[in-house]
Amino acid sequence: MRDRVNALAFLILSLAAGGLGAAPLAPVATSFGGVTVTATPGALSGAIWEFQIVFDTHSQDLRDDVAKSASLVAGGAVSAPLEWGGDPPGGHHRKGVLRFKAPAGRPVAIELRLSRPGEAKPRVFRWTLE
Repeated sequence: MRDRVNALAFLILSLAAGGLGAAPLAPVATSFGGVTVTATPGALSGAIWEFQIVFDTHSQDLRDDVAKSASLVAGGAVSAPLEWGGDPPGGHHRKGVLRFKAPAGRPVAIELRLSRPGEAKPRVFRWTLE
């Protein structure tokens, strides 16, 4: 009985302190011109927000300069990434992590934009945070 009371007390305190941790956000994929790009947010807490990015194709070399072509839109503000930590340009498969300074406050939604060479519009990846 004491273990159940302790477990219940832990659950109540955890929920009161902000929950047991937010559920991870789902990956979002876009395909255009024979290239699939998948973006998966990491933990969106703390000073740095991270997004796992995966490029896949069998029709062209992936020469994107990801650090220069990406932006994060949160709460109306647009920010450039701090860095791209991943595969260099070239090849048919690339992956890595884009890191951004966390926005001020907690936005309701975020949008990751990725402009690609030869594509008229940027790829847009959206997530709702609340």
